[in-house]
Amino acid sequence: MLSCLLSTAEMFAADEAALALGIPGEILMEAAGWQVATAIRKRCPPRLVHVLCGPGNNGGDGFVVARLLESWGWPVRLFLLGELAGLKGDAALMASRWRHEILPLTLASLDGDPLVIDALFGAGLSRPLEGLARRVIEEIGIRGLDMVAVDVPSGIDGNSGQMLGAAAQAWLTVTFFRPKPGHLLLPGRLLCGELVVGDIGIPETVLADIAPQTFVNTPSLWRDKIKWPQPAGHKYDRGHLLVAGGAVLTGAARLAAMAARRAGAGLVTLAAPEGTADVYRGDHPGVMVQPSIAWERLVLDRRVTAAVIGPGLGIGRGTKALVADALSADKRCVLDADALTSYADDPQALWQLGKMPVLTPHDGEFNRLFDHTGDRLTRARRAAATSGAVILLKGSDTVVAAPDGRAAISVGAPPTLASGGTGDVLSGLIGGLLAQGMDPFEAACLGAWMHVQAAQMIGPGLIAEDLIGEMASVWRRLSDDDIPSWSERTGGPERFHLRRRRATWTTESWRDL
Repeated sequence: MLSCLLSTAEMFAADEAALALGIPGEILMEAAGWQVATAIRKRCPPRLVHVLCGPGNNGGDGFVVARLLESWGWPVRLFLLGELAGLKGDAALMASRWRHEILPLTLASLDGDPLVIDALFGAGLSRPLEGLARRVIEEIGIRGLDMVAVDVPSGIDGNSGQMLGAAAQAWLTVTFFRPKPGHLLLPGRLLCGELVVGDIGIPETVLADIAPQTFVNTPSLWRDKIKWPQPAGHKYDRGHLLVAGGAVLTGAARLAAMAARRAGAGLVTLAAPEGTADVYRGDHPGVMVQPSIAWERLVLDRRVTAAVIGPGLGIGRGTKALVADALSADKRCVLDADALTSYADDPQALWQLGKMPVLTPHDGEFNRLFDHTGDRLTRARRAAATSGAVILLKGSDTVVAAPDGRAAISVGAPPTLASGGTGDVLSGLIGGLLAQGMDPFEAACLGAWMHVQAAQMIGPGLIAEDLIGEMASVWRRLSDDDIPSWSERTGGPERFHLRRRRATWTTESWRDL
């Protein structure tokens, strides 16, 4: 389960399981401090360090970091939020091992342009920063100080990535055993800087009882479920996808159809409204074109295995009828764009159609159909449970959620994907994978992953058509196993661009973006 993410409650359970196995908390805390100190030592030469310790175990980790860096010859000063007598357990033990002065935390603790070690609060912070702690965090950003965060930057919720009052930009965050959803969800992902996940000695076996349901969207999650072409196979073994075409915005369905072919669908048929067949036949001869009046007959064809409905289709009863026909014929479906908006006035009518499809809304479309309170992971999971569908909530931190509780968070999506038609390509990729018989949750995850990989390969200047042309390279990487690990990509350049723009964030300033 190398790709799993642990909530703060699950991480607590992992700690407790390690203790039950006879691993002392003192050893876990020493190991955590070691991971932070060595990560810092690898990345910069000795310099003045100010360690800011909080009143809990996060502060205990900070005491270990201070002791180790000082033993290696770094000039270190340590500042404590609260009273020394208030420390308990392992944190109090680590404080007793610090043989130098413990100073009270104040704004003056930031004087001297130090490297700041933020060990004030960990991922389990449950209420907004306030008082001195908030003022100090805000001042770190105002002064533009370099900061290393222990576990998460103080003020970031480890479960959701949401900001609790304020948070400062870290250039390095070191967490332990497994990352948390808040390391991948915005704005937490942007504020973590480079993310290092340190081994502190918790056995992998504890995950069996925890049974995590949240994952990083990486190949380990779905690679063994890919339907690779077989030597004795034929095109119908690879599925036949039906794509509904619109009368005006014809490019959307054409993009989806081409993407589906690149995803591996053996055949793709595009249903064209009256008067548009020549447009749909004009550019890609490998896509078969049929009149949309034949839709009901087409979806009843046993050789048709899946459908994509929505891109450029138009909103209204006609679109609803296409959806109802496909779902009643028990076809695997991707519903996007206009297919979703057509049910905005009565989402229950969609949920009652039976076999649920993959839904790929952006935030606006999602908000028309579902309760949109809470963070993205919570919203997507709740929507999947409500609808019985696999939900792919699009964005820079795309979340895929299944009705059974599984969820995956994508990483690495470049901002160049914010371009017309890229969502249609994504729908086509997922549709092509569904047509081949892939599980809907895994198809959505793989489609999202391929989408991101292609965008990263293309770089600036990306348009939707480019993504389709890059898919052969993405498939080669998958088949050759030539994939950089997630840990090698966690220090993406977007974080450093953001740091130059603004070093301190508050709940209000993030919402203003």
